[in-house]
Amino acid sequence: MTTPYDWSSDVFSEIKKRNIETVCTVPDGGLTQLLNMVKDDTDTRLVTLSTEEESMGIVTGHWLGGKRSMVAMQSSGVGNCINALGYPAVMRAPCLMIVTMRGQWGEFNPWQVQMGRSTETVLEAIGVKCFPVDKPEEVGETFAGAAGLAFNGGFSAAVLISQRIIGAKGFGKE
Repeated sequence: MTTPYDWSSDVFSEIKKRNIETVCTVPDGGLTQLLNMVKDDTDTRLVTLSTEEESMGIVTGHWLGGKRSMVAMQSSGVGNCINALGYPAVMRAPCLMIVTMRGQWGEFNPWQVQMGRSTETVLEAIGVKCFPVDKPEEVGETFAGAAGLAFNGGFSAAVLISQRIIGAKGFGKE
């Protein structure tokens, strides 16, 4: 049996290299390993949100205060952020997001499909550059590229991690 590739360690390494001090999240199972690394690191702060849109004010405020932060969420949370994504855009503050996708390969939950299939289109339509990833060994380098675009240019960028990478969930036995 092959051990799955540990993309979370690659992303965490890039978070550290880029001095990202805060990770905002509404926790998701696909992000658990990464979020635990952030939580266990004494130099990085994990902020658990009530709703994903709160993260837009946090990342914008941090940037204006000379700090770097990012957002980690599931694709269903993207819909909650659409209006609030205006904050970083207007202030030309970087908004770096890592989004675990739902509503794709092997999805069991029919109400995840609509946002899952619309996430990239919706984000791109409001000016967020999206970087979809289908291979776990490419997540870290894709995150690094998105971080470079966001922090060097003041853009919003999202790494969209395919459901093939995080795995399909289920209600029970299948």
